[in-house]
Amino acid sequence: MHDLLTSNRTIRIRELNDAFRQTFQGGKVMLSASVAELPDMVKAQALARVASFTEFNEDNDPHNEHDFVSFELCGRKFFGKIDYCDEELAGGSEDPSDPAKTIRVLTVMLAEDY
Repeated sequence: MHDLLTSNRTIRIRELNDAFRQTFQGGKVMLSASVAELPDMVKAQALARVASFTEFNEDNDPHNEHDFVSFELCGRKFFGKIDYCDEELAGGSEDPSDPAKTIRVLTVMLAEDY
């Protein structure tokens, strides 16, 4: 029974992460300082790449939650990472599968920012 609950919870987290990553609704989107300094055109392309990312595998998504993306753009390596915060953004969420208890925060950064 525990495996089924874990599996259902992971599926729900993945669904919430995909919806947020694809629409940027249901959370907050942050850019690292180095990404914020890039030209608007590059930032727009980076956000579009995050939203359309589908290349999840065991190496970049070991927990099958679709909470991390990595891609090349303009000769630079970018990462996008979703963190699960509590309602006050003061700490981690106690249950990332429950949108009432979780604010998703997507940070788009250059690899060297990580």
